[in-house]
Amino acid sequence: MKQQFNEIKLTSSKGRGFYDLTSEVKAFIKKSDIDNGLVTLYIKHTSASLLINENYDSDVLIDMETFFSNLIPDGLEDLIHTTEGPDDMPAHIRSALTQTHLSIPVFQGQLQIGQWQGIFMYEHRLNSHHRTIAIHAIGD
Repeated sequence: MKQQFNEIKLTSSKGRGFYDLTSEVKAFIKKSDIDNGLVTLYIKHTSASLLINENYDSDVLIDMETFFSNLIPDGLEDLIHTTEGPDDMPAHIRSALTQTHLSIPVFQGQLQIGQWQGIFMYEHRLNSHHRTIAIHAIGD
């Protein structure tokens, strides 16, 4: 049994939105020399999350953001945690409704995601932030 650990560091340069991590995860798997096993990603933040979603038609990601903007708009008067601005608490709620970690099988050295799937970091804050995603692969 082999294990590999690393981190993906990125800056959400355009602020709120989706950042494709698929190529970084595939490169990590290739470098890890694990043929069959599991890769886990974990984001070390409370105002960003991880998603697997369609990576073919960018309208999907636009619609996802529209849905979340309607579900939990910035600046709601009922929210009291506004330490870092009107997008602060909505970002935490978005994170709670999505995922902080993903586990994806690896088979014959290939990440087992579908043809139209991509792995995304979803930045919930309006401004740019530095983000760290822990990545761990285990297997043979």
